[in-house]
Amino acid sequence: MTALAFVVICVVGLFATRGLAWGGNGDVLGIRFGADGDRTRVVIDLEKAAQGRVIDTGADGRVTLALNGVSPGRGLDGGGSGLVRSYQVSSSGGASRIMLELARGGEIERRFLLPPGDGVTHYRYVVDIKATGAAARPASRPAQNPPPRRAGRPLVVIDAGHGGRDPGAQGAAVNESQVTLAAALALKAELEKTGRYRVRLTRETNTYVDLYRRVAIARQADADLFISLHADAGSDPALRGASVYTLSEQGAGRAVREFTRGDNWGRDLRLPGRDPSVDRILLDMTQRATQNRSAQFARVLLTHLEASEHPLLRRSHRDAGLAVLLAPDVPAVLLEMGFITNPDDERLLTDERARRRLMKAVADGIDRYFREPSAPIMTAATPSANG
Repeated sequence: MTALAFVVICVVGLFATRGLAWGGNGDVLGIRFGADGDRTRVVIDLEKAAQGRVIDTGADGRVTLALNGVSPGRGLDGGGSGLVRSYQVSSSGGASRIMLELARGGEIERRFLLPPGDGVTHYRYVVDIKATGAAARPASRPAQNPPPRRAGRPLVVIDAGHGGRDPGAQGAAVNESQVTLAAALALKAELEKTGRYRVRLTRETNTYVDLYRRVAIARQADADLFISLHADAGSDPALRGASVYTLSEQGAGRAVREFTRGDNWGRDLRLPGRDPSVDRILLDMTQRATQNRSAQFARVLLTHLEASEHPLLRRSHRDAGLAVLLAPDVPAVLLEMGFITNPDDERLLTDERARRRLMKAVADGIDRYFREPSAPIMTAATPSANG
């Protein structure tokens, strides 16, 4: 989260200096930029709604848009930030032409119109630009959105699913809450054995902890990683194997709605709180970086589970809008360790030696995630290789 705070500060600086320009009269009020690694968000503030049309996609080093229905006023131009070197707003046949000169290879990833809301009284046309392979990167450059580096030991929060009045799924001999607590304690022991991590559990006994409280524990502790342990269940007793869940795009939208419900959400995320529209952009960028790191850890974790010969579902990387994955600033995964309704998986999860071997593989995945930030990652917008 410290690294995320640094990104936020840098982006705020960009908004406060050359990344922000305002026009006088006209429907195009101004253009703002937010840069985060290989992505740049361009926000075009408008007095009224507009329909956008792409003229240049970025393949030739330039992104050009025509915004029909709005006038450019006196026009704007200036320096950009991130992937955008400079911009110019001009008139073109009754429309406004937005020309963005790129600093290196890029293309439009998505674009959309935001109506007034959340304290913002005007429209915003948003264009997200992502880098392409057109410009070679130095070989030593770290991966996009690497795990945050701190002076101290990373803090890992382990969540033992269910507990207390919520026993979870029922196996032939045990229930899910018993299995998850035993696994959480075993993983804690494995991580502490290395001396490289601080570890906190969301519960250490058979007690019930509210789902949102589990997320709050990780956020309040300033966690570097959150892993929720569960055991799956199915109507077919032959179904078995582990899977890893990360936050879905629909879940990300839910997370934003949940997070911005309170009045002081910008302060809670350590945002400047001066402009709600800027804070929303920064929140989106922060969450995107968190999703990317979560996807990176999921892939590393599955690699180590497979290497340990632990059975996996055919589509082992999945996404969902699960409550425990909603923190916008803490990388998080939910590990379904196997099917408690499958006799073979239940034996693996209840046998102490097998459970310790499984948690050793999980600990090795966590270790690699923090020790090799340049390992290949999956971006949050990319479907899992496992389907």
